[in-house]
Amino acid sequence: MADLLYELLATDSPSTSPAAADPDALSYLASLASRPLSSLQSEEPLSLSQSSHSLQLALQGLAKKSYQPVLESAKRHEVLKTAVPDLVASAAELRKSIPSLDDEVVRFSTTYRGTGHSSSLSTAFGASGSASSHSISSSRRIAKGPVGKASASGKPDLIARRRQALLLSRNVERLVDVLELPPLLASSVATAPVNYASALDLNGHIRRLYALYPDSPLVKSVAVEAEESMRATAASLVLSLKAPSLKLAASLRTISWLRRVLPDIEAAAAAAQPTKDTASHSHSQYDLVAQERALGALFLVCRLSTLTTMLDALAPLRELADQERARQRTNNTWSGGQQTERYLKRYIEIFREQSFAIVSMFRSIFPETSSPSINTSHGSESSDGYTPSTASTPSTATHLNGHQDDPLEPLPSALSTFPLHLVDMLLDTLRDYLPTVRDQASRDSLLTQVLYCAGSLGRLGGDFGLFLATLDVGENAEAEWVEVVRRHRQLAGRLESIVGDPREKK
Repeated sequence: MADLLYELLATDSPSTSPAAADPDALSYLASLASRPLSSLQSEEPLSLSQSSHSLQLALQGLAKKSYQPVLESAKRHEVLKTAVPDLVASAAELRKSIPSLDDEVVRFSTTYRGTGHSSSLSTAFGASGSASSHSISSSRRIAKGPVGKASASGKPDLIARRRQALLLSRNVERLVDVLELPPLLASSVATAPVNYASALDLNGHIRRLYALYPDSPLVKSVAVEAEESMRATAASLVLSLKAPSLKLAASLRTISWLRRVLPDIEAAAAAAQPTKDTASHSHSQYDLVAQERALGALFLVCRLSTLTTMLDALAPLRELADQERARQRTNNTWSGGQQTERYLKRYIEIFREQSFAIVSMFRSIFPETSSPSINTSHGSESSDGYTPSTASTPSTATHLNGHQDDPLEPLPSALSTFPLHLVDMLLDTLRDYLPTVRDQASRDSLLTQVLYCAGSLGRLGGDFGLFLATLDVGENAEAEWVEVVRRHRQLAGRLESIVGDPREKK
């Protein structure tokens, strides 16, 4: 029934071709056919009027809310009518310009690469990755192109800047590695404890780079920063030589590191003075000898500074001794000099330990530059019977001779006069304070301690026992000194008889 009604209504409509049956329309017609005529005449017009009114209200609300987007959409549709033809025209123009652009690429590649082969741009658009790598490869080899053609093009500066930019882009990782060398060197120097091995290896690598590329501003700036770090390293090494409890192993390591640091610092200082000709003497044997002398003198100065600092730490005892000496000069009352004795005992003890350690470590660290004998006495044999050998190998003799044209060569070792300076320090102190000690037992104890100190240093060829006879410590000093020496020799003889002579055991 609904189908017949739909066909009847569609036939009466002014449309030329009836539309296909709508399921909603068929459902509505079926509901109408099932209802009585009275209901259709009374209720259906009212229902249709209400539905029409509600739909009209909904359309009005929608138009009120969405009128702006509707207007914008209408404008866009108007623009789209002209944009589409413009896009078609631009695409056609681009298609026409591709052959000329391809010809320019071929000409550029032929001119600045020296090769006449280049893939067409149309193929490159189909494989963009290959075109990119091909263009980068061409740019990296611009430097190989003919210079005359680049100059003829009238844009040599542009080509040079492009070539430099591509070169920097290609080596950016290497440049970053080079720029990271100074911070690494500074961090290895700033750590506690200082990593001297890593610092010296990094500095050696930087020096090699500077030797390969001396004209590079980047490498030159890195070398300058490395020089500052190595100066800080050298200062740290020198400071470590002043440690109060320095041992032989630590001093050997420190001097070996200084042997590696000093040539780099000297080379950097020589490079900063281009007027000097350093090429023929930078690694000469004469410079090595001078370096060993400088290191030896530096070691002695540092250890002497440590000894002086340790002796200056006895300032409270020295002040008490000075006060006691002043009281003896102003008053005639007798004083045994207990405060002075305490000061001298501690002074001699520190002097004996440090002087023996300084001389023994120097002879172990610098065996070739140390003098054959530093004996301050008139005999060639020390108090313990040790006679240093003066023989040396030809290489050692040549090394010690240094520069044969210099009339002042060979210069004596710094150790040859250093024990004399130490002995003068001790004797000056004894001359000032020993007369204050008036107690006989205390004076004998101090003189015996000084004799042991002389014997300790005498094992290294620096026995100064005979110098003690020149001390003016008051009346009857000569007889007192003879008695102290006699007792000391008797005690030494007893010890030798108990222990035995080491030379006889051998």
